[in-house]
Amino acid sequence: MNDRVKSAHPKIKDSDLTRESWKVFQIMAEFVEGFEKLAGIKPSVSMFGSARFQTDHPLYVLGEQIARLLSDAGFSVISGGGPGLMEAFNRGAYAGRSQSVGLNIQLPDEQISNRYQNISLYFRHFFTRKVMFVKYASAYVVLPGGFGTLDELAEILTLVQTGKSRRIPIILVNSGFWGGLIQWFRETLVTEGTISLEDLGLLQVVDEPQQAVDAIFSYYKDSNFEPTTEDRHKLLEL
Repeated sequence: MNDRVKSAHPKIKDSDLTRESWKVFQIMAEFVEGFEKLAGIKPSVSMFGSARFQTDHPLYVLGEQIARLLSDAGFSVISGGGPGLMEAFNRGAYAGRSQSVGLNIQLPDEQISNRYQNISLYFRHFFTRKVMFVKYASAYVVLPGGFGTLDELAEILTLVQTGKSRRIPIILVNSGFWGGLIQWFRETLVTEGTISLEDLGLLQVVDEPQQAVDAIFSYYKDSNFEPTTEDRHKLLEL
């Protein structure tokens, strides 16, 4: 290693190493609390969308309607617990028959938790939070959003495509918003061979609230919402 590289990699202090080691226990605590609090919420649907839409936005209204229908149909609804569409999802579920769950994240610009949560969890780490979104979900419903929404969508697509998670319905709401992305998947990713044409079958696109609910029930018409023994083994390896 030359001197320039050495100068760019200063010696790590023992106190820093200790701090990193103890961080493991904080991560373990987040997993344990999540598993304990969420084990009884099945079946559930994880919902995603922008934090930037206000209560008068049509997508806020749409998200609230979908969540209410899911809740009354017997699904707990899991959201990120924050404002915007996350609030809409929790609000709709909170007014319905089933549990409204918020997986809140601590951010540098602090996220404000919405008040429509029967179960609230608070995470420091995105990766532990992501596991909770996937582990108990019977479906993903994704409304328009930004980088965070795209991140969660890419996460579940990757897990299902690679067989690390069981296959579940992944439903995109609002064809006008998602159409360009789906077209890019088909014309660029499939053409270049980075995904297969069959991978596009992991996604469904709908526009109406009842269509989202119907798509989930249609998917499970010949199977159970509960994961099989094989599926449970997969979920242990997330």
